[in-house]
Amino acid sequence: MTQWIDIGSVDDLQADSGVCALVENTQVAIFYMPKENAVYAVNNYDPFSKVQVLSRGLIGDIKGVPMVASPIYKQHFNLETGECFEDETVCIDTYAVRIENGRVEVSLAE
Repeated sequence: MTQWIDIGSVDDLQADSGVCALVENTQVAIFYMPKENAVYAVNNYDPFSKVQVLSRGLIGDIKGVPMVASPIYKQHFNLETGECFEDETVCIDTYAVRIENGRVEVSLAE
């Protein structure tokens, strides 16, 4: 059974952008794309620059796959799988996320 953690109101999200939330001592980058009716959650840690910055990255897609570009060295990460487009040996953690009754909920369980 998935353990959902309430992290705030959907009104706290920034459309077509990222925000960072501290969830059980883990920095989670949450990206909200209202036109696509999509929300994604990944670890905020950029493995290339070794800092917590992914929530500040630019979001979009590569060939229809939703991605975030790191604001430091510009690597692109798949928001669904966490895989780096430029180096498939590097992957960031992704988390289940949903919006229920106007609230954003994240699950850190694998």
